[in-house]
Amino acid sequence: MPSVIGIRFKAVGKIYYFDPDNLDIKKDDKVIVETTRGLEFGHVVVGIKEVKEEDLVQPLKKVLRLATKEDLEQMEANKEKEKEAFQICLEKINEHQLPMKLIEVECTFDNSKIIFFFTAEGRVDFRELVKDLAAIFKTRIELRQIGVRDEAKILGGIGNCGRILCCHSFLGEFVPVSIKMAKEQNLSLNPAKISGICGRLMCCLKYENEVYQECKGGCQEHCPRGKAPEITEEDFDISELKEEF
Repeated sequence: MPSVIGIRFKAVGKIYYFDPDNLDIKKDDKVIVETTRGLEFGHVVVGIKEVKEEDLVQPLKKVLRLATKEDLEQMEANKEKEKEAFQICLEKINEHQLPMKLIEVECTFDNSKIIFFFTAEGRVDFRELVKDLAAIFKTRIELRQIGVRDEAKILGGIGNCGRILCCHSFLGEFVPVSIKMAKEQNLSLNPAKISGICGRLMCCLKYENEVYQECKGGCQEHCPRGKAPEITEEDFDISELKEEF
């Protein structure tokens, strides 16, 4: 089985496998790899391990090198450039009166492209905006429309449970969630109670769904009619509880 390492390019992003190429790479190291977007700066979240070939996306790309001091300085410079690009793009959006909401800006590590992520209710004609941005930054410009779940993942927030959103804190990828899961768990079908701040069904409906399905399946084996047997006072010795009250 081939040896691989798992790399993330965002704090809570998807994990991608790369060939360590005989380099001494450990978890939490910073590395430079080549992707379809060009050179990228990645964070090693899974140390060297063996994975079955059928679980990998071929061809498996190699790690170019461990990140150097100059690479770290380049990343800091890119972050400053992203902040500047965000403000400039906001001004241009207002200037062109475009019905879109800018969410995030990303510079590729080698500055070959700047990607602007935005949300909008429909399609947006941003051709003039792209021309303006390309003239300012002298590099390739990409505008990418994202959904409300991706917006919540990027911006973060507090869920109904009072905790930081799962998608923003630890969920690397979104999982399919359906209204059937809420029904399986006998939850209220009130949209306000089972929807996250993104307006979609809460990701946590998925967490315990399999357990509910297993429990219901086991119950049906013992209760052909799908009803739990009645529990009477004779089934338990509750005399001690009566004395307390």
